[in-house]
Amino acid sequence: MSGVVGIKTKVGKTQKLFYSLSSIQHRGQDASGIILSTGENLRRIRGLGLVNEIFADENLKDSKGEYGLGHVRSAPEGCNQDYNVEPLVSFAKGNEFSLAHDGNLVNYKTLKKKEEEMGMAFHTYTDSELILLLITRYFEGDIVKAIRRAMEDIRGAYSCVLCMPDKIVGFRDYNGIRPLMIGFDDETTIIASENCSIEILDIENYRDIEAGEIVVCDKDGIKSYKEDSKVDCKHCIFEYIYTARPDANIEGTNAYMFRRRSGEKLYDQAPIEADLVCPVPDSGTPSAIGFAQRSGIPFAAGLVRNRYMGRTFIKSDQKERELSVRLKLNPQKSVLKDKRIVLVDDSIVRGTTSAKLIQRIRKAGAREVHLRVTSPPFTNPCYYGVDTPDKSKLIAANLSIEEINKKIGADSLEFLSLENMMELTNDPCDYCKACFTGDYPVRREEK
Repeated sequence: MSGVVGIKTKVGKTQKLFYSLSSIQHRGQDASGIILSTGENLRRIRGLGLVNEIFADENLKDSKGEYGLGHVRSAPEGCNQDYNVEPLVSFAKGNEFSLAHDGNLVNYKTLKKKEEEMGMAFHTYTDSELILLLITRYFEGDIVKAIRRAMEDIRGAYSCVLCMPDKIVGFRDYNGIRPLMIGFDDETTIIASENCSIEILDIENYRDIEAGEIVVCDKDGIKSYKEDSKVDCKHCIFEYIYTARPDANIEGTNAYMFRRRSGEKLYDQAPIEADLVCPVPDSGTPSAIGFAQRSGIPFAAGLVRNRYMGRTFIKSDQKERELSVRLKLNPQKSVLKDKRIVLVDDSIVRGTTSAKLIQRIRKAGAREVHLRVTSPPFTNPCYYGVDTPDKSKLIAANLSIEEINKKIGADSLEFLSLENMMELTNDPCDYCKACFTGDYPVRREEK
């Protein structure tokens, strides 16, 4: 998972870019980088770590150019190397190009092998480099034509922002899998993964960049280029379940309301008698609120979160995830002791952290622990930018619900059904549900 920001503004470019990029830190905590245009060339600052760790006052001075680009990255397991940190930069045909990318190409290995056989050497292990290579190869003075030609070659999920010294360009794959938005006011235009990056600049006028759309922002304003004949919308449903911030408004659906209503529907689907409803914070909190409101069971903070810990789902390996859960969440004995607890979480992927969390809640004195999950069983890996393991490590792909319940040690376990969850969207046909169904909108070409 990653987050991207591109900005055009005459005043305070660097500060605005910093604030906007910081607001989507939840989309990637392993590395971050920015590009600043001087008006004639591009200057890059990047590193491993959080946004506020990489960028200090001395390297955030404004330059004359109006354009900037930012990226936060969650690295796949074993790939958190400094040479992979985006934005990437390329020099070709007398021009400078930089790219930040959220998503994952399903034909990356096939295309890369073809390029290597032609003598091309790569400097990263990212599919973003391949996208940038193709754009610069096809560039003959018209950046829209170059991007459109590159889009004919690449397959999968890509929401990208490209920066040149005199423009920023946003573009999104024909399925619109990962989110991308554009907002503007009288002095600033911004392209970003989520609306929080736009709203933090007090910009209220924004919209989704549509699937297959290319948007160019330069001295002449904003221009949109669409290719409706190739569009087949398959937006990622997991954005609403977990990835996006609760205040995200993506494709006309608010993430907080989606999660709260998921909790309501789950109680309707699987009612239960209990003393307290407790969330697994933070992504499980809106759903737990909905479950509590619908059931009439009191809501309580049975788990206290360490606010200085990041998101555990996007840690790079399982051992780190388990340690992070212990550091991030601490059961409150005074709340849990002798109580029947409904524990509400957004998803179960591997199941190991759920088991350890339930053990700790029981140790804190809970009499019963009933786990309620406000998404269907996660049975298939994602190939589009969510770093989930192969099928052999997905607990729901290998065990029945009853077996999962026994393995994690809960008194009962219920998942929200796919049908009930999709009732919360505007049009169920417009969403990718492959992690639950195995029906992939774009098939992977290699393993």
